[in-house]
Amino acid sequence: MTEPNPILAGLACRCPRCGSGKLFSGYLKLRQACAACGLSYDFADSGDGPAVFVIFLVAPLVIILALLVGSIWTLQPWVHLLIWLPTTVVLSLVLLPPFKGVLIDLQYSNDAHEGRL
Repeated sequence: MTEPNPILAGLACRCPRCGSGKLFSGYLKLRQACAACGLSYDFADSGDGPAVFVIFLVAPLVIILALLVGSIWTLQPWVHLLIWLPTTVVLSLVLLPPFKGVLIDLQYSNDAHEGRL
């Protein structure tokens, strides 16, 4: 059995070994094991990595969009807050599970463990 691409399987929030079982039982809560192949997810520890990558992606994107909108239209500051605060929150919440999935799948495919090279 060939392992799936860790990036694609992670973005789909699927098992790193078989690519078909779900990775999460809740929003960000990992399952105990894959329902399809039985892989235990005890190895998985993504730490703060997903949040950091989401911040590095969402923050510049929202800033660029806010600057573009501000250069095209003259909006009051409260309107910018009404637009960009929810945009930031929604984008962050939507991107967090796939980014966590990618980091966990990469951790499995590279056999990475804490404190070991």
